[in-house]
Amino acid sequence: MDTIELPYKKDESFRDKLSTIDERGKRKWIYPKNQSGKFHTLRQLFGYSLLIVLFVVPFLKVDGEPLFLLDVVHRKFIIFSRVFYPQDFFYFGLLMITFIVFVALFTVVFGRLFCGWACPQTIFMELVYRKIEYWIEGDWKEQMALNKQKMNFEKLWKKTLKHSLFYLVAFVISNLFLSYLIGIDDLKKIATEPISDHIAGFTTLIVFSLAFYGVFAFLREQVCTNICPYGRMQGVLLGKDSLVIAYDYVRGEPRGKFKKNEDRKLAGKGDCIDCRQCVNVCPTGIDIRNGTQLECINCALCIDACNFMMESVGLPKGLIRYASEYQIKENLSYKLTARAKGYIVVLLILLGIIGLLLMKRPPVDGTILRSYGYLVEKTQEGKYKNLYTYKLLNKSNHPQKITIEIIQPKDAKIEMVGHLPVIEKEGFIQGSFFVILDKQQIKGLKTAIEIGVFDEKHQLIKKFKTNFLAF
Repeated sequence: MDTIELPYKKDESFRDKLSTIDERGKRKWIYPKNQSGKFHTLRQLFGYSLLIVLFVVPFLKVDGEPLFLLDVVHRKFIIFSRVFYPQDFFYFGLLMITFIVFVALFTVVFGRLFCGWACPQTIFMELVYRKIEYWIEGDWKEQMALNKQKMNFEKLWKKTLKHSLFYLVAFVISNLFLSYLIGIDDLKKIATEPISDHIAGFTTLIVFSLAFYGVFAFLREQVCTNICPYGRMQGVLLGKDSLVIAYDYVRGEPRGKFKKNEDRKLAGKGDCIDCRQCVNVCPTGIDIRNGTQLECINCALCIDACNFMMESVGLPKGLIRYASEYQIKENLSYKLTARAKGYIVVLLILLGIIGLLLMKRPPVDGTILRSYGYLVEKTQEGKYKNLYTYKLLNKSNHPQKITIEIIQPKDAKIEMVGHLPVIEKEGFIQGSFFVILDKQQIKGLKTAIEIGVFDEKHQLIKKFKTNFLAF
């Protein structure tokens, strides 16, 4: 990660350890101050909107299929009501590559903005769990005082109520998470039918709820600073042109306490009044004035805290703001770099390829192969027959009435073994048929043939290439 050299900062030892670890290597518990302001309000509106979407999506269906489903157990994935199976794994490969490119582009341009504004970990932690904590235990100083005091009735009932609500929310989150894995209908069965009929599902719910409870009640910011791989990617992808939460050291230094009616310029002071409010509100416990740091999740709480203090003492707001390091150092306007433009081009190309492939994705897929062990058969009319087997899967949301015909060579005939049934939605059929060729249509030991699967409007769905064997 490119870091700017701060001329006023001589001691860079803070970069040698995480802000949540003390000198003895023990964890320091973070008590962020409850802060309000413009960015906090915007983040709440955005975060709660995402929560609504997150809870509503499992209930949305199109043609009887969920909008999203990631059913690993049954190897069935539904994205925007389109069903994907293991045979479509290359789509997921392309989607993963596209997602990685998007993450790289987003980070290069906007830094770790996703972490502070859209990450489910941050949304649930800051907009749900932290709100419960403030409501029961009070603001940061009250929380610290409560944790330091010996166990008494007040501490017992507050801790009991808080952790009970924490687990209840974790249980709701585990149900939400499971609805994306097994579908809302199966989740309803687990909730309404006897536990004995759904031991595996109920056990999974309990395990997930305990895991979520542990994450939000105890791990907290450790997920962002130590566990999440995206936080580590930031160190590679961030540049001096990336938009980050930046402290304007040019304007703010040297720091000095505020004194009423003092001319700060004559006193040799910058605009930073060293109130430490930006540190007090930080959910990862860093001092943003030290420059860009791995732990910063771009939540903008420090911006609101600093703007409030600047306004209170009559100084211009924006001492801490969204800006690139070059903007602060060189007083330049923000612009996209060549690297960011390159990521955009690659991303658009990948999205175009995925869109084209999805448009051409056939509703029916499968295999048509010559039957092994069956030798060529010669008919009484002097024609030749080969036996083929078909296995067809309907990937669409409605039944498919199909026919199988020879495309090449023309005038070749097919003789079905039994009737070709209608393939129900997400259904699978298999069977056999004979291909019959005249002698003049045979081009040697192996003759290349093309077999087509057509829908009821006689539109080609899928083309298969195979060989016809003749001696």
